[in-house]
Amino acid sequence: MNVYAFITPLVIVLLLLEIVYSTVARKGVYDFQDTITNLGTGIGNQCINLAVAFFVYTWYGWLYQFAPWYIPTTWYSMLGLLIISDFVFYWFHRTGHRVNIFWAAHMPHHSSEEMNLSVGLRASFTQRLFQFLFFDWILVLIGFSPEQVYAVAAVHLLLAYWHHTRLIKRMGWFERIFVAPAHHRVHHGVNPQYIDKNYSEFLIIWDKLFGSFEDEDEEVCYGITHPPRTWDPLFINFQYWRQLWSDAWHTRRWWDKLRIWFMPTGWRPADMRTGPPPAVIGYTLAEQRKYQSEPFEGMKGYIIAQVMLGLAYMYVTINMALPLSALDRVVLSLGIFMMITSWGGILQARSWAIGLELFRLLYMAGTVVFVLHRNGIAAFTGWHTSVIAFVAGISMLYFIYRVRRPKVMEA
Repeated sequence: MNVYAFITPLVIVLLLLEIVYSTVARKGVYDFQDTITNLGTGIGNQCINLAVAFFVYTWYGWLYQFAPWYIPTTWYSMLGLLIISDFVFYWFHRTGHRVNIFWAAHMPHHSSEEMNLSVGLRASFTQRLFQFLFFDWILVLIGFSPEQVYAVAAVHLLLAYWHHTRLIKRMGWFERIFVAPAHHRVHHGVNPQYIDKNYSEFLIIWDKLFGSFEDEDEEVCYGITHPPRTWDPLFINFQYWRQLWSDAWHTRRWWDKLRIWFMPTGWRPADMRTGPPPAVIGYTLAEQRKYQSEPFEGMKGYIIAQVMLGLAYMYVTINMALPLSALDRVVLSLGIFMMITSWGGILQARSWAIGLELFRLLYMAGTVVFVLHRNGIAAFTGWHTSVIAFVAGISMLYFIYRVRRPKVMEA
């Protein structure tokens, strides 16, 4: 059972409610390009979660035999697991900000220059794997089953999701014990005093106990010290990995090639440094220049429609109730990654996005029809094929019309 397939609808509902409220109340907390990038990253991550689930149930299943006892599933044991998981996650999260290779696995989540519920979807493709590989295994050795650990990890993720908002200000007594949006806004801040603060996700007491707490005082400036300057989810996810690989490849000392991965965040070999480190790390809202780009003309409605279709395609891909093979899900996942990459190209009016968008529409329509037929869910001759072909055809015709339509020059 894929727990993420059950929490995804709730996440989407909360996101839509905030978007509607922000629009009606004119709060202005959503930027269209940034939001689409966040949604694309979240959709791609659902495919990654399939691989993570396979890893957890396989490796953790083997590891579970070494537990000294087996803890039954009760409400109080699950509450205890949630609290222990939160404590373990605090140290995983703190490591993710302090060690190069762990920052590479976490940095994409901080790359947005906005703060809203869609930012909660901009999770790194590699972070969940790192969490289960390097930290959460201890929970299995304590005596919790892989199913319990994976399920509570999903609940923990949901509890952390709602913190990504600017609409909820302060929450009084609640903030003394639990993580509130004000705490997590600080965590996403690139203001000098906010960097590497408030790692907790459920109980704020861990930050207060271990000296990493910072209250929200100055207005938060969101982002990272080296913003990616793109809407491409793949580039965003591998930006820091690419820098580490480049430094490891080009540095002359073999010792530096190895240790760069495990040094404090931002450390680079001496022969790779371009100058002295800055006196102050970070910047404020007054100093920030948010990234914007000029998309293909008339694409906003088209992309919104494609997001809706992409969510339906994603649900087929990740729904474990459907009798799809692992290969089927890999084939469908490739379509999803082409889709979100294409969206990034469209938002930046890249010429390569034209061919990619047309190809991925054909690919996604063809693969979903083939996979549903192969597994006896929908026949080639059924109405599903006609609907999918019609939607793909209309999408292609509209896209071609918009990108080839000449711009009207102003007098």
